Amino acid sequence: MSSEHGETDPGPDDSSLDDASDTAAVAETVEHDEGWVGSYSSSRIVDILQEARQDEGQESESTHGIAFQGYGRYKEEDEDSLVPSGPKSPPEATGRPLSADGSSSIPDDSPSVHGSLASVLGRDKRLYGHARSPTPSLRPFDRRFQANPSSSPFGSVRASPPAFHTSHSRQVSVGSQIAQSIKDSVSSETPWDAIRWTKLRKISGQVFSEIGKRNFGRPTCIAVAASIALGTSKGIILVFDYHQNLRTVIGPGTKAVECGPLTSIALSADHSAISGGHTNGSIFTWDITKPAKPVLQIPSTDLSRLRSAENDGHVSGSAVLHVGFLGTRHTALVSADGTGMAFAHHAAQGMGILARSIRSTRVLGRYPEPKVASSRPKKPSSVLALSALPLGNVEQASDSMDLVAMLTPYLLVIVSTTPIAQTQYKAARPKELEAHSAMSGCLAWFPAVKLKNLELNSLKTSSKTKLAYCWSNILTILEVAGSEPNEANGNDKPQELRFKPRKRWQAEESIVAIQWLSRSVLGLLTISQQLIILEDVSLKVTESSDLIQKHVYHADLFSQQLNLLVEQLDEEDSSMHGVVADAFYMSFRAYKGRLFLLGYNDIYMGTLSNWADRLLALMECGDFIGAIQLATVYYNGDAEKATIGLPEDDRSRHALVQEKLLEMMAASLKYAFGKNRNARTPQLQHNQLRELASACFTACLCVGDRDFLFDAVYSWYEEANAQGVFLETMEPYINDGEINILPPTVVKDLVNHFMEKGFQARLEDVICRLDPQTIDIDQLTTLCKENNLFDALLYIWNQGLGDYITILSDIIESQSMQGSGQANVDMRSDLNDSTGTSKLFPYLSYILTGRVYPTGKEMSEDKATVAKAEIFNFFFSGGDGQGMNDRKKIATNGRSIVPFTNLRKILNLDAPSFLSMLNEAFEDDFLTGSTERTEDFQNVTEEQRFGLSINRQYVVSILLEVMTSSAYAPEDMIYLDMFLSRNLAKYPQFVLLPGATLDRILLDLCNYPIENDGVTEDCQLSVEYLLSIYQPPDISSLMPLFSRAKFFRVLKSIYKSEKQYSELLQTCFEDTSSPDAVFQCIADCLGHKSGLSEKQIDEVKAVIARHAQVLCTFDVSRAASTLEQYASDLHEVALDALKNDDHSRFRYLRQILDPSESGKAISDRASSNSGLIELYVQLLCDYDPHHVTEYVEHLKSGDIRLEEVLPALESSGAVDAAVVLLAREGKVRHGIDRLIQHLKTLESPLLGLLERAKDSPDTANTQEACDDLTESLSKYARVGIWLCRGQTKAAANPNALNQQLRRSRSFKGELSVDETLWLDLLDAVVQITKNVTEAVESQRNGKEGRKSDDRTSSQKIKAVNNSKHVLSLRTLVQDTFTALLTTTSDSPIKDAHQTNVSFLRILRAFLERVSLSSPSLSSLRTVLATIFSAYSYEESLLTLANQLLDDDLFVHVAKATALRKRGWRSLGQVCEGCGKRVWGPGAGGDIWYAWERTQQTEALQRDANEETRPSGTAVTNNGKGKGVTDEDSKPVQSSGSVPSGVARSKASRSENNANAKERCLAATTLAAYTLQDDYIQEGFFDQFTFFTGSDPTEGYVNFVDQSTASSGGLISSSSGVVHMGVDNTTVLTDSSSPAGRNSVRLTSNKSYNHGLIIIDLAHMPGGECGTWPAFWMFANAATWPDQGEIDIIEGVNSASQNAMTLHTTSGCSVTNTGGFTGSTLNTPNCDVDAAGQSANAGCSFGATSTQSFGQGFNSAGGGVYATEWTSQSISIWFFPRGSIPSDINSGSPDPSGWGLPTALFAGGCNIDQYIQNQNIIFDTTFCGEWAGAVWSTDSTCAPLADTCQHYVEANPGAFSDAYWEINALKVYSNDGSTSQGNAAPSSASSSAVPVASSIASPSAASQSVAPPASSSVAPSSSPAAITSTLVQDVVTSTAPAAVETVTALSASDFPDPGQQGGIPEKRKRGTRRRSHLAEHLHVAHGHS
Repeated sequence: MSSEHGETDPGPDDSSLDDASDTAAVAETVEHDEGWVGSYSSSRIVDILQEARQDEGQESESTHGIAFQGYGRYKEEDEDSLVPSGPKSPPEATGRPLSADGSSSIPDDSPSVHGSLASVLGRDKRLYGHARSPTPSLRPFDRRFQANPSSSPFGSVRASPPAFHTSHSRQVSVGSQIAQSIKDSVSSETPWDAIRWTKLRKISGQVFSEIGKRNFGRPTCIAVAASIALGTSKGIILVFDYHQNLRTVIGPGTKAVECGPLTSIALSADHSAISGGHTNGSIFTWDITKPAKPVLQIPSTDLSRLRSAENDGHVSGSAVLHVGFLGTRHTALVSADGTGMAFAHHAAQGMGILARSIRSTRVLGRYPEPKVASSRPKKPSSVLALSALPLGNVEQASDSMDLVAMLTPYLLVIVSTTPIAQTQYKAARPKELEAHSAMSGCLAWFPAVKLKNLELNSLKTSSKTKLAYCWSNILTILEVAGSEPNEANGNDKPQELRFKPRKRWQAEESIVAIQWLSRSVLGLLTISQQLIILEDVSLKVTESSDLIQKHVYHADLFSQQLNLLVEQLDEEDSSMHGVVADAFYMSFRAYKGRLFLLGYNDIYMGTLSNWADRLLALMECGDFIGAIQLATVYYNGDAEKATIGLPEDDRSRHALVQEKLLEMMAASLKYAFGKNRNARTPQLQHNQLRELASACFTACLCVGDRDFLFDAVYSWYEEANAQGVFLETMEPYINDGEINILPPTVVKDLVNHFMEKGFQARLEDVICRLDPQTIDIDQLTTLCKENNLFDALLYIWNQGLGDYITILSDIIESQSMQGSGQANVDMRSDLNDSTGTSKLFPYLSYILTGRVYPTGKEMSEDKATVAKAEIFNFFFSGGDGQGMNDRKKIATNGRSIVPFTNLRKILNLDAPSFLSMLNEAFEDDFLTGSTERTEDFQNVTEEQRFGLSINRQYVVSILLEVMTSSAYAPEDMIYLDMFLSRNLAKYPQFVLLPGATLDRILLDLCNYPIENDGVTEDCQLSVEYLLSIYQPPDISSLMPLFSRAKFFRVLKSIYKSEKQYSELLQTCFEDTSSPDAVFQCIADCLGHKSGLSEKQIDEVKAVIARHAQVLCTFDVSRAASTLEQYASDLHEVALDALKNDDHSRFRYLRQILDPSESGKAISDRASSNSGLIELYVQLLCDYDPHHVTEYVEHLKSGDIRLEEVLPALESSGAVDAAVVLLAREGKVRHGIDRLIQHLKTLESPLLGLLERAKDSPDTANTQEACDDLTESLSKYARVGIWLCRGQTKAAANPNALNQQLRRSRSFKGELSVDETLWLDLLDAVVQITKNVTEAVESQRNGKEGRKSDDRTSSQKIKAVNNSKHVLSLRTLVQDTFTALLTTTSDSPIKDAHQTNVSFLRILRAFLERVSLSSPSLSSLRTVLATIFSAYSYEESLLTLANQLLDDDLFVHVAKATALRKRGWRSLGQVCEGCGKRVWGPGAGGDIWYAWERTQQTEALQRDANEETRPSGTAVTNNGKGKGVTDEDSKPVQSSGSVPSGVARSKASRSENNANAKERCLAATTLAAYTLQDDYIQEGFFDQFTFFTGSDPTEGYVNFVDQSTASSGGLISSSSGVVHMGVDNTTVLTDSSSPAGRNSVRLTSNKSYNHGLIIIDLAHMPGGECGTWPAFWMFANAATWPDQGEIDIIEGVNSASQNAMTLHTTSGCSVTNTGGFTGSTLNTPNCDVDAAGQSANAGCSFGATSTQSFGQGFNSAGGGVYATEWTSQSISIWFFPRGSIPSDINSGSPDPSGWGLPTALFAGGCNIDQYIQNQNIIFDTTFCGEWAGAVWSTDSTCAPLADTCQHYVEANPGAFSDAYWEINALKVYSNDGSTSQGNAAPSSASSSAVPVASSIASPSAASQSVAPPASSSVAPSSSPAAITSTLVQDVVTSTAPAAVETVTALSASDFPDPGQQGGIPEKRKRGTRRRSHLAEHLHVAHGHS
């Protein structure tokens, strides 16, 4: 039972538990085991730390100090008693509670916070920033003055302790993370474990000893409350107290020990009674104080007696795995066994055991039923977990219900057992459950309790009842609450419970046990014995530890019962589990926040370490810094508060932690510095002191105790002479703004320390962040002056004294004296030049823009206004800052003064900086000069009032008055001009100046005295500002000045506005800083839309021509493209300007002439200039010779002059390009000559290299050179081939004259010009090859003859691969011959030109030439032999390839022929001629009979032919279906085959014409369905059985019997119309109608196999939220879905379209062949457990018409659904009321004429195997597994109620239209074997066999009337099967003769039934072709 540590007590009597001594012992145990619980004062901590010093020699050095063994000694106290033996300080000693609820345990009176952190969040570095930042410009008037307080290098170095840097592991806790770096050499178990385990040695010694096992048996289960109870394997219960003394032994000498081992025990709420369940099913309840005999005995009962008896109970032999007490009574129990059954037991009051009567009520499961061999076994079940809800300390609606939660492998069920057993809540296992995971289940209740430490705004006074339950690795938290009382219904009505699954969490592995450690903390045990601590609200893992070493006891209690769920493992079945986990729940218990483990050899008690434990553990280990940091985390609430026992509300937590935090800091400081003072060991390291100081700073700032920080902490550091560490650690906290007040002594030490260290800049930063109102200004001012800390000094004077002038005046005076050379005699001597203007002008900028100097914070508006007024008065009041009265007095006395002294002084210091500062100040609205502002400030001085009145105009006037050219240098005056220009343009409404002044400013700006780019740009910008508001009277006179000053932007603007485009372009050329502007200007001026006149265009072009070289210098490619686009006539000018730069000219021309580079086609203007192209080709030869050939190929004839470019081409080696040009000019002969000459030129160096290869010192380069020359030879020879081939084609002539001349030349031996070209090329190539070959051979021979050559020389010769060159050249010769042969041997094509080139003539001439030039043909013979052998090899390859191709072609042709003979698949199921169905669903059996009769007729005809055949005539069978020829050469049909139709006799044709109607393949008159059952006419309700059991679909419905339904008006029958409805008047509740709303479910008495079921409905249910109506068929429910299910009409909630579904086992699916219409195939797999589909989805069609279901159906007047069930398919048609076929109304239905069905279940399913023995069913249920599951997703229904059940209960009127109104229900059959009643199916009852069985067997020929042998169709096959074989599968080879049968039927075989003696006109064309079907089949494959 769970408890809430002072918040709740599960017992009924609080005083009974509080007064118990055992409870006191428990409390003491808590105090002892939880370690430091607050009784330790700081002195105690110091004592612990001092003890560590004594053992210093044995301890190891840790990160922050010394590792101690104090905790280990403390822990190793005697564990034989759970009550501590030594003295201890009770919690009361401290005077305050240790936890939020006043206990020393874990408080959890409020939920934890999401996302709580387990470590100190490191401080982020916050960079100091200002409202205004400087722009990246050197120009003075764009500058923003900025103070630069240096960021301390330690500003962000406030590192989190290293303890928080470690990662999570299997054993994780915040404490363990902190001390990962601390070595522990004492024990393998660190003292800061999340759970501190204590081995109960005394109990373990008694129980697990050999004597204990022999006397009591081995422990099997444990229960814990005020006592520790153990159940044993001998049926004995052992009860121990918390002193580990054996208190009671229960069971010996009683019947209990005869009932077998105990499998479960439970203690009552008042801890005085205990109950145990045994393996034989018996239960005994005992009074612990009177164990002699049981108080209550519930024996098990034989199964046969249970079935006949009224009372329930456990079956004998079923182990009671769970037992628990209900409420506070000892006589009310709940139990569950391993077979899945649970019972509630209530004993009546009486005297003694005999007087008690026990009533047991079954609340879960069913008794085992006798096994039936033919039935499918039920899914096994068991109760994995059971728990009764304990009572909390706050009244709840569930208190009187005695709730019990049970978990099975499939469901969570919560049942109320009082006053009657009733299901309150059910939930299926989550879908997120991983497939094949370990099956486990566990649950635990936590009752509602009162809340303490309530939040101020919280209205909740108590928590909710919670149930945590787990399936495998999925944990769910379920909240239970009572409904609000309804005054309308009165107070007598019991409250209803609301169940809300709040959150779900997934573990990494299966969870086997769960317990509540507190209201917000859960303990989970996983299958690998890992303990996980989980916070309830956030479901965040806070701790985890490994219990594998504890060897927790577990037992296999469920695998035998649930073996079917794992042994039949199916990888595709996601419902299967990989293994059934062992049970751990009986070994894992929790009480009062402690965990108890029953192990195999020991018993453990574990306590969750609270926050104080962890802090003490760190302190004892010497990690006092980590302890302080962790305590700070606890104070801030950044840890898992519920786990460590801290309250959620800040006030309580702060009060709890603050005192301990201060005590730890005090003890840590005393220990750290005491060690330094007294110990002989070295002092703590500097970084350790810094970390300690940082931890103390963070802690003190968090708790808000700064006095402790500066009084205690600083004192320790000061005494140890380590105040520098403290001060430097304090710096980042000051810079971050967390500390702004310091004691004076600390300030003094801070200044002295930082000055000694040289940290002046950092010191100023620190001082400027302190609150000046809290510091000693005199002291700090003196210190700042002594150390020249003027930033700090200014800050103190401004913020501390409110004085902005004094220190400013001192700085100016000091700088002025230094500038004048005067000696400083006062304090100003300290104000040296090291500060100067670097402090002065940023200071003025900050103050005049309303910012605090130097921090940059914004001043308050009033303070800023006064400060600005003082500054402006100081500079612009006219005097020296002493005020107006003083000035008047001085003037009266006759003294001569210079006005505006202070202004003059600062201008003399740095006029540019002052004006830049003033430019920034002008942006502030202070200078607007509002009179209202002056009136608002009444209590101001006269000087301040004057400053308030100053405006921009006044300042400008004073500046003009003071800064004159006579008084200031031009370098200063130019800045005044820039200042005035800019601000005049920005504030024209506030500043006015006369024109003369503006003209002077313009002149001065143009004549700026400083030659500096920055100044030039500033002056130009100022001129632009000024010209934007001022137009000079004579702008033209200023243009020379602008030009001389290089104000190009000003000039461009003026020229553009005045449309002086040539001057504009000239200016752009002069402005070399912006080349892009030049090209843009040309585009703007010469573009199509520029609008320039011809004169202006000429002027612009003239400018371009003058600057052509400059333009090309910018970007030559861009210049070329720009001129090409806008001024192509300037190309020659540009090229002339580049005459000294050939490479630039090359780039220029490439841009305009080479499309491959520019990406654009060559323009006509460029291509028309042959000079440019010639120049480009010449330059191309120099800079890119490889590209020459590619370029000239794009040129046209006449583009260039050949004589101009040939020298350049030849000199660059671009001979191929020269040849191309020569050929283009028609000079082919010249081209080939040049090419041959070049080949000979290349031959010479190649021969030289080969001959000298042996002497070459660099063989690698020689080899490379040879390769290059060989490649060039090959390249240019192929150019020659291209040239000869092109010339041959161009000179081709087809006329006879040329042919005659060619023939005459063949006799005379003359060659044509083309032939001569080929001959010369061949000769050159062969000669080169011959010469190279000879050179190589001679070299090789010479090498062999030199036997005495040294090795090095041999290696050199060998290095040159000569054979490669020979091979390459021989390949070239072969390619040349091949090209010639190809050109001369092309086969002539009609109208094609023939060449006049003869290969033989050329070859002959070639041989003659060779014989003349070379007397010896040996070398030539070698070359030619190689070539012709290659030709011979190629011929062999071609011959072999042709042979292979021929063979392959023959195979494909043969295959195509075979496929053609097999026939073609038809495109549809309907005959084109008669319109009847030929095959598929609805074809009927007459096709078979008609075909059969046709075969009989033809067999008789064959017999007659045999009788008339002359004797001796030989009959030769030429093959399947082929005819033979007799003596008269007349075709005779071969025996046993189907007539082919080609050689039919006239008699046979006449016979066929006479019986054409019978032989039509689509005739169905004999296959019409006959009526089997008419349910309306034969008494509708008499033919159905009323189902009254619980709804198998878990619906909220109560199915009633016939009498109840009739009396309640639910059913009626009148005038041939049947009505079936539901209850629509009763408002329901769970208590009044726990099952649900009344309805009916009817099941037909007959079952069917095949048939046609037609139902005519006038009205159906549907469209009403909560309903689930269905008209369907299915077989025995016990074997479902083995025999399948057919859903004809079905829908839920607001659905408007019908769903038609098939449910089967695996192996059946639907193929989408397109044979249906008006629906969509939603899911194709009919398997109810199909992977990838929702559970039980099946194969489903969804109708698309809204008239098919529900309200749309009813509005249309209803309609008809027809279902045809055959061996091949199941088809469903829907006909609205106005579209019902006439044959249905007439009672002669013919599906073949109905068109495509709405749903077609066919394809991948053997219908006869999966669908059998189907009964017809009507039902209307509510909610359930479908309608209830999708309620929340239905946009119409979901807003009506939170759940489906609530809506159904409260809205009976919504179901007034939920009724069936049936006009007709008929079942038709076509073979009389459809109906079977309720008999079991037999093998002969099926009206058809599967298609697979229709293949012929050897016995088929023995039948009396059999189809032809060639048809391969068995005579027992059904008509539909034969049709499918003959037509649907004609592509296969099983029935080739059947195809011939189809193709044999001509159109004359199908006369019109409506006409006599002929064929209707529309069919006359069919007399000249095959039958309609045969034609259809041929057309399907494209055959005519």
